[in-house]
Amino acid sequence: MTAVRIPAVLRPQVGGAKELDIAGGTVGEVVNELVARFPSLGDQLLTGDGELNRFVNVYVNGQDVRYLDGLETKVEPRDEIRLLPAMAGG
Repeated sequence: MTAVRIPAVLRPQVGGAKELDIAGGTVGEVVNELVARFPSLGDQLLTGDGELNRFVNVYVNGQDVRYLDGLETKVEPRDEIRLLPAMAGG
């Protein structure tokens, strides 16, 4: 299972968990499983066509998946995925 780090802003949707272990061989599989377990995350993480929302950054072991293979980025059981939604303010 891949460790998915959940930022404080998303924790209410996952029952307050800071980290979840999610199975999957790619970032997309992990994200889809996460959304299947916690449907309220769907609109925040994915667009209507299933791509990563441009307002969320996803990192695998510290590397932005947009510079790797996006949702097709391979993950191993000991990898760490971090979800970082963009924050706006003014």
